[in-house]
Amino acid sequence: MKIKKAIILGAGYGKRMHPITKKVPKPLIKIKNTTLLENSIKFLISIGVKHIVINTHYLHKQIFRYIKGKKFSSKIDLIFEKRKILNTGGGILNASRNFKNQIFFVLNPDTLWKKEHKKDFKNLEKVYKKYKKPALLLVRKNKSFDKSFKGDFNLNNEKEILRQKNNNFIFTGAQIISRNVFKSKKVKPFSMNIVWDTLIKKGDLIGTISKQKFYHVNNYKIYKRLVKKFKY
Repeated sequence: MKIKKAIILGAGYGKRMHPITKKVPKPLIKIKNTTLLENSIKFLISIGVKHIVINTHYLHKQIFRYIKGKKFSSKIDLIFEKRKILNTGGGILNASRNFKNQIFFVLNPDTLWKKEHKKDFKNLEKVYKKYKKPALLLVRKNKSFDKSFKGDFNLNNEKEILRQKNNNFIFTGAQIISRNVFKSKKVKPFSMNIVWDTLIKKGDLIGTISKQKFYHVNNYKIYKRLVKKFKY
């Protein structure tokens, strides 16, 4: 794959994961003896990413120590959102400062990324380059382990993403973008949903569909079920 840069979102408070995240940041909780963060890092490395930036805020020192104690083959930079958490949009804008005009992946580590997703990411990159528009990796609701998700988007025949009353697809937590999507926005707290909605109105947000089962650590109840499922 040709995209060599990525951001992993690691700044959140993980409140839905209480009580476990009262002492441990969500990216460092484990499933099958592997942290969510390491799972994401190793997956990105497996698809050829050479430079990973991780934004941090809540219990950031634990994440810093964790990364320092590991020896990953790709370059990893940690960004500390010191004053306040910047939310998804502000966090990506801030973390991508050194990427300039290059395109990059953004990954949510709450999703359990597996080797089977490599094909999905190749398709995502292919679609991005074909349409030259920001691209999201989606999955059908019936593929979700967690049945509480109501759906985020729909897709039309041109692969354009829509928001409608009844949405059939869930955002997996993976996207390809560049800093161009932020236009004149400044580094401050704001959600990527604001950016996506602007792009959707212009028909400038596209999607591709994963066929993999969607395992997402949404809350403590789901976490316990996933730990049990992937115990062996």
